[in-house]
Formats: sequence, C-alpha cells, structure tokens
Amino acid sequence: MSDTEIYLHAEKIDKIYPGTKALDQVSFDVKRGKVNVLIGENGAGKSTLMRIIAGIEQPSAGKLYLQGREVTFPSTVEARANGIAIIHQELSLFPNLTVFQNLFMASEHTKNGLLDDAEHRRLAKGVLERLKYPIDPNTKVGDLRVGQQQMIEIARNLLIPNLKILIMDEPTSSLSESEVDTLFTIMRELTASGISIIYISHRLEELMRIGDFVTIFRDGKLVAEAAVKDVDVPWIVRHMLGKGKNYPKRSEQIDWSKRETVLEVKDLTLPKSGGGFLLNKVSFNLKKGEVLGFYGLLGAGRTEIFECIMGLRPLHSGTIIKDGQQLEIGTLSEMIGKGFAWLPEDRQRDGLVQTMNIEQNIALSNVGAYSTAAGLIDQAAEDRDVSDMITDVKIKVADKRLPILSLSGGNQQKCVFAKGALTHPTIMLLDEPSRGIDIGAKTEIFNLIYQYAEKGVSLIVVSSELEEIIAIADRIVVLSNGLKTAEFTGDDINQDNLVKASYLGHQHSKD
Repeated sequence: MSDTEIYLHAEKIDKIYPGTKALDQVSFDVKRGKVNVLIGENGAGKSTLMRIIAGIEQPSAGKLYLQGREVTFPSTVEARANGIAIIHQELSLFPNLTVFQNLFMASEHTKNGLLDDAEHRRLAKGVLERLKYPIDPNTKVGDLRVGQQQMIEIARNLLIPNLKILIMDEPTSSLSESEVDTLFTIMRELTASGISIIYISHRLEELMRIGDFVTIFRDGKLVAEAAVKDVDVPWIVRHMLGKGKNYPKRSEQIDWSKRETVLEVKDLTLPKSGGGFLLNKVSFNLKKGEVLGFYGLLGAGRTEIFECIMGLRPLHSGTIIKDGQQLEIGTLSEMIGKGFAWLPEDRQRDGLVQTMNIEQNIALSNVGAYSTAAGLIDQAAEDRDVSDMITDVKIKVADKRLPILSLSGGNQQKCVFAKGALTHPTIMLLDEPSRGIDIGAKTEIFNLIYQYAEKGVSLIVVSSELEEIIAIADRIVVLSNGLKTAEFTGDDINQDNLVKASYLGHQHSKD
C-alpha cells in the first residue's frame, strides 16, 4: 500500500503501566478513507493505542506519523486540531445540559461576544436530521435513553470541521438495528469523502459488514491484520483468542413445568407521557433456577419491566407475585431487601461509583449488613465477604482497593454482578450483561449466570444480541412496542422466530 493511502502510522508503540505492559512494539496503519477495524479481548491493548492516537495518553516509546510527518499529541486539543476525534464507549455527556449545549461544548459559536444559541440550534437540528434522528435540540440529555445519548455523542463528533480520523469505540452497543443501519450509511459517506474511521466493536458480524481492514490485538501485541474481504469470523476468533470459543450452554435439559414458580407478573402496564404505553398488559412467569430471556428492539419495553419491579416506575399498574405473595413495590433498597438484585444496562452511570475502589463498589448494596450498632462499618466482615465474592465471581484483580476504573470492562461488569450477588438474591435482573465486553468476558459472564442458576437463583436476562440470548436462555419472551408478542422454548428458540416476533408490535401499532 502506498504512503498516500496511509493517513496515520504508529511505529513500534510501547505503553507501560506499573506492573503491566499494555502495548508491546505495536506498528499500526490507518488507511485513508477506509473503516479500519480493531478487534481484541478486553485488555488486549486496542483502546490504549486509540487513547494515544487521540492525545489522551502518551506512549512510553515509539512514534506517530501523520501524512508522513512525525507528530506528538500532548492532549486531545492538539489531536482534534489535526482532525482526530474519538467517540468513547462510555459516554462523556453532560446530563443536565441540553442536546445543543452538549453538541457545541468547547466549540461554541459566538455573535457580538455572546453565545449564538440560535446558530447552535440550527446546526444541531441539521446534524441530527443527517443522522435521521430528529430529537429536539432543547431536550435535556439526561432525559434521553442510552441509545439516544449514543447518537448525540456521534453527532457531536460529526460537527468537527476538519475531521480526518474518527475513532469509534463500541458506537453501536446501545443502538437499535435501524439506528445501526443509519450510522453505517453515515460512515460510508464519511469514508467516501476521504475520512478514515477506526472502529472498535465486539460484534463480529457487524465488523464483517462495515469493515474494510481488520487488525487483531492480543495481550498488548498486534497479532494479525488483513482485508475484511479476505477473512471470515472463525479466522478472527482464532487469532483473537488463540483458540476457538463458543458460547457455553447448560449441560442438562430441565422440565421447567415441574419447577416451582417464583415470580408472576400479570398485566404490567406503564403509561407513556403524552399518551400511549411503554408497557401494555405484559404478563409472564419465572421458575426457580431458570434463565428467562427478554428480547426486543430498542424501545420495546424490556428495561422498563425491570424498572417497574425495582420501584423506579411508580406509575405502573398490574400485579407482581413473588413466592405466592403479592408484592407491594417499594424503593430500590426495599426491593433488594425482598430478594431482588438488578444489574443495570449502563454500568458506568447506574452500576458503579467511579470515585470508589473495587471493594467499596462490591459492598455498596449490602452496606447495611456491615453496619454496627455504633454506626461504623465492620471492616473485617466486609473484607472477608468481598474477597469471597471476588473469588466466586472470578474477578481478575491484584488488589481490591484499586480504583474501579483500573479494571477492564469485563471485570467491571463482574463487579456489578458481584455487588448484586452479595445481597444473596433469589431473583437477579440482568440488563444487557454482556454489553461492551469481549467474547472471553462474555463467556465468563454466561458461566456465572449458569453457576447462580444451578444454586437455585432465578435470572431474567435482557439482551439485544440474538446469538447471545438464544445461547443463554431456557425460555425467551419477545417484546415489541410495549407488548408481549411471543414466548419461545426448546427448538422454537431461533433467530427467525425472534426477529419476526420483535416486529409484530410495530405492525400492530400502525393498524
């Protein structure tokens, strides 16, 4: 490939942190006007390299060349001045500000020495229309769902006037299928204009669809690269893991009709502000030790079911029965006390406290159990229980007093799981438990789910990934537009059935 086709070259990059080498002599080319796909397990080094290219971190050794000239980016300011922008996996938005204020944060337009909010709103409306996402620019970002916030993050970077390289870290993790299609159309428009995209995702089929070139990282090293047209998914997985790996399945078939029912939900209904319903008379049951899956498109109502059960949606109606007794839905802490644990979709915003260390995060939901009569924390009991939980959940950590953000995404997710499990729940509600983590970490999360199901814990799992929900669930309920449209068991659990049922509610809503 000629030099003119390579926009940026990273030469023998090392990155050393105390006790670990995150990058080891990595040389990497960003091809001009192409989607450059990066794949690797959590901790493989791909995100570290991207942070160096984006000016967030500095290399321990090695050099960067932009269009053949050596460059250094002491901060993101210098990187953005050279047309390099990054969309992080974890959103960096201001929830108390509006959409247009977020879009133009640190790149404001002025008129007569004052902020030109009329221009901000006009430009915001234009970029959102380009994304086929007509959100009111005056909407507060904190009022948007995660998928909508992800589109705002993408829109913000599309507004950079001299954009040359756009780094996208898990940009579709919260998007619906139609939103992904729109994003891919925009990406092709960008590459056609000469913009290079570096794309990180754990959705392998998605990468095969949008990528031009693929680069694979393992243990801080670049281990393989090729044109996407010349490889397939098994090739990627083989190089990424060093071995083949499939999602685990439960070892035995169980007759669930003979198991006791631990939860019954009848006619669960949640009105939508402005009319209509987020949930419309949804009914289902859950058996002891069962993994019940919920599948549906974005906005189908999956997360809202969990929020109703956990006391976050007081306007809901319907009947919820646990162990034969009708439940009075109380506060979140009261529902934890009644045997529920909830793992939210957005682990950074709702599942973890970023200023706390690993031990404090795991112990947080069970802190009452360690409170003494004097109002102090029984540190010895907390230490013992958290250490046992770290072992049980297999969290890879050298010291539980390290910052929670020092862990990889997969290990952070295990901490959220451990926090819920520490309260000894009988029912666990898992909302997108594999979001933004690699295949290896997903397999570990799935094994954890099976491990707790074998102990008699009942689990409800929401997933947007067809292959994952099919692999993990004993039974699957499909939701669409707030309606329960189907329920599948056994051989009826397949992609065709789930996809068809996920669109039924949308058809009904138009009739």
